[in-house]
Amino acid sequence: LMARDPDNPVFQSHFAIESMQAGDYETALDQFEKVLQKLPDDAATLVSRGHALKTYGRTEDAIASYRAARDVAPGQGDAWYGLANLKTYKFDDEELARLQAQFSAPDIDHMSRIHIAFALGKAQEDRGNHDAAFAAYAQGNALKHQTVRYTTEQMHEEFDAQKAICTEDLFDAQSGKGCDAPDPIFILGLPRAGSTLIEQILASHPVVDGTLELPNILSLAHRLRGRKQLTDRERYPRILHELGADDLQALGEEYVETTRIHRQGAAFFTDKMPNNFRHIGLIHLILPNAKIIDARRHPMDCCWSGFKQLFAEGQEFTYSLEDIGNYYRGYVDLMAHWERVLPEGRILRVQHEDVLDDLEGQVRRILDYCGLPFDQACVDFHKTDRAVRTASSEQVRKPINKSGVEQWRPYEAHLEPLKTALGPALTHYRD
Repeated sequence: LMARDPDNPVFQSHFAIESMQAGDYETALDQFEKVLQKLPDDAATLVSRGHALKTYGRTEDAIASYRAARDVAPGQGDAWYGLANLKTYKFDDEELARLQAQFSAPDIDHMSRIHIAFALGKAQEDRGNHDAAFAAYAQGNALKHQTVRYTTEQMHEEFDAQKAICTEDLFDAQSGKGCDAPDPIFILGLPRAGSTLIEQILASHPVVDGTLELPNILSLAHRLRGRKQLTDRERYPRILHELGADDLQALGEEYVETTRIHRQGAAFFTDKMPNNFRHIGLIHLILPNAKIIDARRHPMDCCWSGFKQLFAEGQEFTYSLEDIGNYYRGYVDLMAHWERVLPEGRILRVQHEDVLDDLEGQVRRILDYCGLPFDQACVDFHKTDRAVRTASSEQVRKPINKSGVEQWRPYEAHLEPLKTALGPALTHYRD
């Protein structure tokens, strides 16, 4: 389309968004500028440009772009949330009044109301108005929950199938197969658990490329489920017993090849798709030499941080306290299973609080596990100039601080449903 009509702003916008998805932010920004030359007040393009600028670390320019979108279209909820999601931006009193007015406006669409509710929660939280902040976050989550199809029951079914089928017998029978590439370093766990910090540490090493939350393992799992995934939910992972050496090697090689587009040529690369923890059995079989790092954080901090976050896509379990607590509990149980049935030392668990307490010690531990020599740049991770797409993008551009520890405490009166759902995981998450 671009070759046929390179000056078409619709095509330029689509090309810019595709470039962002591929990690080419320079091209994306160039295309957004071309669109805005023709359509300077296009709010959607201003927001998208803000996202690209934020990812690229150009925070002040991102703020200007989000504000421009908000000013030309006050009901553009994702412009307001773009500002809130910078984490470091604080709304002034006039902006708070505008947010409150927009949330109550009868003519904004459902998704914009969700965005504005989450932004309103951030505005109240920054003021220390904890009850008002919780009310806004709860409203945003309730509205978002209406749009998702996630169920705790289906999650338990999937996790139970992994535990029942991916046993020591499976891994013994399939041992010595798969693709022997040592390149991938998987960083997985729950969102808001410190995975972006670990990725930034590793991406600061000269022989490691930091990439994205790559969908490739999820795509392979989806394909292995086949067309009968609704009537035969256990086809995957059961099919892992049926795959031969050639199949496992081909799947591993496919993963390595299809992720090259996101790499810059370093010997190793990170894949920080958090949900890959559900597919560690598959990863181990097709990439037996890949590294697997479990990013773990205190359950209350992790779940509260997830509840406050409006994710761009996926993570549908985060939109109720009960769902996110049950999911965390299921994650801890499934990770305990993987640690039981896989060879000792196969997975490295990195506790977020330990990184905050002893950065260099944990950096050395991570690098030792990955077989990499120590490099001071990994300790000075905040000086690394690279694009970061996740909600933690601004935090990892600053030195280590403990401001995120126990942020849930002021909201404790509202969080009993979360504690109940977490059950034993509340106290045994380190076991």
